[in-house]
Amino acid sequence: MTDRRTALKTLGIAGAGWMIHPQLKAETPKAADTFRFCLNTSTISGQNLGMEKNIEVAARAGYEGIELWIRDILAYLENGKSTNQLKKHLSDAGLTFENAIGFAPWMVDEDEKRKAGFVQMKEEMELLAALGCKRVAAPAAGVTGTLDLFEAGGRYRDLLQLGRETGVMPQLEFWGAFPYFHHLGQALMVAAVSDDADARILADVYHLYRGNSGFEGLKMLQGKSVEIFHMNDYVMDIPREKQEDKDRVYPGDGAAPLQQILTDLKNMGGEKVLSLELFNRDYWKLDALEVAKTGLDKMRGAVALVTPST
Repeated sequence: MTDRRTALKTLGIAGAGWMIHPQLKAETPKAADTFRFCLNTSTISGQNLGMEKNIEVAARAGYEGIELWIRDILAYLENGKSTNQLKKHLSDAGLTFENAIGFAPWMVDEDEKRKAGFVQMKEEMELLAALGCKRVAAPAAGVTGTLDLFEAGGRYRDLLQLGRETGVMPQLEFWGAFPYFHHLGQALMVAAVSDDADARILADVYHLYRGNSGFEGLKMLQGKSVEIFHMNDYVMDIPREKQEDKDRVYPGDGAAPLQQILTDLKNMGGEKVLSLELFNRDYWKLDALEVAKTGLDKMRGAVALVTPST
């Protein structure tokens, strides 16, 4: 298998490739003007359908957008496909490439690792720009010890500048089970220290619960400070500290205060992309289209409780 750089060199290669029939295009009306619906492909990753079929499933289920994982994009390119082909698949499906998930170690303390992380971020941002994606997740991947949030804020400011240069803006993400960067309060401080109008926070129902952030802190965020929000839910029969990604369930099937969360997101102002992100192994045993449709129906049902009927 070729390495990352070799895969990235395929940016200019064109090809015919697989096409989605026009009738499969997503043509879902918006839920008022606040929310758009998106599928994170982790939700159906256990079915091992491949990039093209994942896109088809998202379109057929009725989503407006999609979140792809950079590792899956690189695998697609390493298998001889091109960015032109992938971009055409997305266009034919009528899907907006809303955000990408990656793990470049841009926040770490070690100078050489951080430098390499920024190089990796730049390469991945350029790849995403070629695909028409304008956002990328920016978690604290690779951090292994106590994190100085002032230092992290400066690093995030540098990353935002790189985002402006490439046209792909980093969304600051925290993981609830990650000991070094797990709380909304930490993300708020890093964003504030960056002192940058383009700072954005990528939050998640599960991570807010798992990291013990709670949900009231969302009221402190306004306007465009949140553009992408990961939708899922959690159950109460597993202790919070022992919950894992695989324990996530469909929105509305758990104990999360979804009506409060969505009301707070709506009250922030600006458009919010609600992206279904699950890793549930039981769902992975089911038909992917059924899972995608069920998740979308659950999100629509939750949104209907906080948006006026039209």
